[in-house]
Amino acid sequence: MPELPEVETVRRTLTPAIGGTIAAVWDSGMGLHMQRKPPRAALKKLVGATITGIRRIGKYLLVDTDGPSTLLVHLGMTGRLRIQAKGDPRAKHTHVVFALGARELRFSDPRRFGQVDVVTRAKERAHPALAVLGPDALTDGIDVTAFHARARGKKAMLKAFVLDQSVIAGVGNIYASEALWRAKLRPTTRAHRLTLDRASVLAAAIREVFEHALEKGGTSLRDFVDADGAEGENADYLWVYDREGLPCPRCQTPIKRTVLQGRATYFCPTCQTP
Repeated sequence: MPELPEVETVRRTLTPAIGGTIAAVWDSGMGLHMQRKPPRAALKKLVGATITGIRRIGKYLLVDTDGPSTLLVHLGMTGRLRIQAKGDPRAKHTHVVFALGARELRFSDPRRFGQVDVVTRAKERAHPALAVLGPDALTDGIDVTAFHARARGKKAMLKAFVLDQSVIAGVGNIYASEALWRAKLRPTTRAHRLTLDRASVLAAAIREVFEHALEKGGTSLRDFVDADGAEGENADYLWVYDREGLPCPRCQTPIKRTVLQGRATYFCPTCQTP
């Protein structure tokens, strides 16, 4: 599933759509997130509006217009939001298309876990998907004191804690493993044992792994591409994720893989202290 760096990469590569006027909207009529269909009537009301900006909150994209509405998009597991020439063949599993003159903004999603919705501008946080999100690690930063206070009240494992979107928005499975490695913390350590100093180190590590991934255009393991169709290169620069048996970049101990709460987790058994 695309995480914050991948969604931010899409946001950055979508900027050519800013200034485009939505001439028409098409949708497949098929259900997406939780089998819910994109709101056709609300999408049609975007016709005639001009795209004025593109933002991101956690893993959600927000396409602002000069009208009262904002388009909300979540890529889910296999979603793609791309700008393509009007005459280019539409990819299979395309579900929503916004005509922008000679170009189209197209959302496709083979597994249909993504989400397309319309929200009222300036009231985005009232949307159920956004209301539960914590601060964004890049745009809001991480308040270490508040981060530590949340940890003290949790007996969950650190891996589960940093994946909690109400704590920090945008961290997913790949970057949870990467950040915990960078902070030298074992994924199975209980969150309430995190000291203020280590909380500060972990908060910094989360931001660092995001920035590291953004420099490489995100991580493409299976489906992720940016708005131009280009894959990210960060998979070649991951420190521990998907590197079972390979030497730890820090101490050369073979990386181990385990499964925590149904998710593959990678760590160094030597330098990530319990």
